[in-house]
Amino acid sequence: MALTSEVKAGLITGVATLIVGIATLNQALVGVFYDDGLYAGLATALTSGHGYVHPSLPGVPAAVHYPPLYPVVLAPFFGLMSVGGAALAGKVLNALFGATAAGLIVWHATRTEILGPGLRRWVPAAVVFGAAVAIPVLATQSVLFAEPLFSVLLAVAIIATDREFSPWIAGTAAALALLTRSIGVTIVAGALCFLLARRGGAVGAGGAGGAQRHRLIIVLLLPLLAAVAWGLWVTTHARFIDPALALGYGNYSAHLRQAGLSAIAVNVPDMSRPLEALVFGWIPVRWLYDIIATIALGAGLYGLVVVSRRSAIGLALVFYFLVLAIWPHPPDRFLWAVLPWLGLVWVAGMLEIWRRWPRARLAVGFLAALVAGGYLHYEVRGFAGRWWEAQARAISANFAELLPVVGNLPADAVVATDDEALVWLYTRRQAVPLYLESYRGRELIRPTPAEHRAYLERMGVTHVLLASATSPSAIELRALLGAYPAWLTGIYRWSDGRWLFAVNRGP
Repeated sequence: MALTSEVKAGLITGVATLIVGIATLNQALVGVFYDDGLYAGLATALTSGHGYVHPSLPGVPAAVHYPPLYPVVLAPFFGLMSVGGAALAGKVLNALFGATAAGLIVWHATRTEILGPGLRRWVPAAVVFGAAVAIPVLATQSVLFAEPLFSVLLAVAIIATDREFSPWIAGTAAALALLTRSIGVTIVAGALCFLLARRGGAVGAGGAGGAQRHRLIIVLLLPLLAAVAWGLWVTTHARFIDPALALGYGNYSAHLRQAGLSAIAVNVPDMSRPLEALVFGWIPVRWLYDIIATIALGAGLYGLVVVSRRSAIGLALVFYFLVLAIWPHPPDRFLWAVLPWLGLVWVAGMLEIWRRWPRARLAVGFLAALVAGGYLHYEVRGFAGRWWEAQARAISANFAELLPVVGNLPADAVVATDDEALVWLYTRRQAVPLYLESYRGRELIRPTPAEHRAYLERMGVTHVLLASATSPSAIELRALLGAYPAWLTGIYRWSDGRWLFAVNRGP
């Protein structure tokens, strides 16, 4: 059977994306971006028979912060290979996930004409490929982050919802996405609202209405079961996480409990910042940058309205943005996970303006040229400078100097450090976070020296590793040393103010 043009477009995009993804893999240590080390630690615990726990922490408490699917996917690698080999295999798998997501999105966007009727087949392929190989996306998939797996499941859920060929596939994909990243709940909300809007009042009628009601129940039921199961696990085990680690290791309610809705005032105006930096970072004049970025944002929001009528991804993104608005952290990583969809949404808005208002075509063409040119400028500079691996390479080189010394500590040592999961993976010395933070509304709160020492003593810390003299941890450690100068003794010093301290028991 001959392949359709839609399938060919998806395959070509997927293969091209995979080639770039494989070409940009790195050999950085696992754990340089924190979450990747925790995922690897969870995978190691699963494959070693300890269960879904944090093996790096004293007492190996159960994991309640990260849903389990991605560690389960990684577990065979960490059970059969060395840490380095498992990391490379996981990165290759991430590249495959990213390529699969790109291919599926192109196939679906071309087949269903998400960008509008009569458009050349290469347009959605070019948009998705460009977004799939964006430097930040490559940086995200070249470490052990769950975003590439989430992207595949999102694509499957949206395709199954839009085409209505199987509510079981849509519900299963949404449930698995929820067990990959908790923000997957937005997929469920978007899919349900889209199906309700598509059928309108038919849900309450007989015949087609009954079939639609059955479809809605299935799409909702499977993610609901996944959410209940994960919620029961979290509720049962969350109390075993030390309160000082609530933000990094506790359940997500800790973030909202501490920050409330205070993040909205910061997050809403900041939401488009990462996207603007990709395409307008070359504009040196601030007021001009702001004007052009605002116009481009308006086109994107209009595109969201347009796409919401054509695909479930539109409403899913609306709920996605609502979650990001209240989440007290920068939106960058969340945006990279859906960047191909965001690219399609923006192009859909621009094309609809082009079709509806002929007088605006000159402005639309000019803005499109600015965006395309700015993005190409960013990508060329990024590939020339290998930006996707720069930060990971620097952090990896730093810890490569520190780990041999930490590895010579007693087997029962407990080290307080940055990137504690990385330290555990390569030394098998239990490690806890040195840096602590909490929120009081929008205000970031650092612990007092007394609170910090009490936490370290609860954890049974025997050594403190200062991996960087310019990190936030250094600020807290200086306060601790100022309050308790005899409590820590320096036993090893590297260049640039990096230290390993031993804890002196007593006052």
